[in-house]
Amino acid sequence: MSVLAIIPAAGMGVRMGGGTPKQFLSLEGVPIFVHTLRKFVSSDAVDEIFLGLRVEDMERASKEIDREHFSKSVRLVPGGATRQETVARCLDQAPAATEVVAVHDAVRPFIDLEMIRRVVEAARKDGAVILGIPSVDTVKQVERQIILGTIPRERIVLAQTPQAFRYSLLHEAVERALAEGFNGTDESSLLEHQGHNVTVLMGSDRNIKITKPSDLPLARLYIAQEREHIQGGA
Repeated sequence: MSVLAIIPAAGMGVRMGGGTPKQFLSLEGVPIFVHTLRKFVSSDAVDEIFLGLRVEDMERASKEIDREHFSKSVRLVPGGATRQETVARCLDQAPAATEVVAVHDAVRPFIDLEMIRRVVEAARKDGAVILGIPSVDTVKQVERQIILGTIPRERIVLAQTPQAFRYSLLHEAVERALAEGFNGTDESSLLEHQGHNVTVLMGSDRNIKITKPSDLPLARLYIAQEREHIQGGA
């Protein structure tokens, strides 16, 4: 039974500004999504990778992938208008032997290989698993700039990816959400909507999602640290 990684990359990345989707922004000379793909190609826990893209981005993405000469299959799948639609289209093309699906943000290039493995193994056991980190800030519930209350931090986690699921569970949740007109903010919310339990594993502060210009200096620092680690271990 195989593990499929789905990397949705069909968004516009409007928070970055400019005309280039954030997943195509250069990070040390390489598009961010390529850094992310490198991690999943290197993971022994993943058998195949689908990259969901806007149709107009597929040609340039293909050129970037060809330059990498990846040892693992990366299939380009035309995405939809939303992340949920993109994931649904990828699921529809999943190989028949797919047991576990791991969905990961294209702009989280610093995911640790051990975390990918742990999430996949936990999904086999529990069915639905995400990474999350505790909130270090006090969390307020607000309405129209008025505080309604304070949410205890011990009850809050900040969700990360990859989020991994048994294929059958995620496929059913996506299909039912489509039929009901429900649009979730992430894949786990689709299972939550259907009443499924979702397990949280500890994520990492380094597993950042690059969404705004102020994230780029930290991302460059992490890239430099990874290079030093690789050179130090050579």
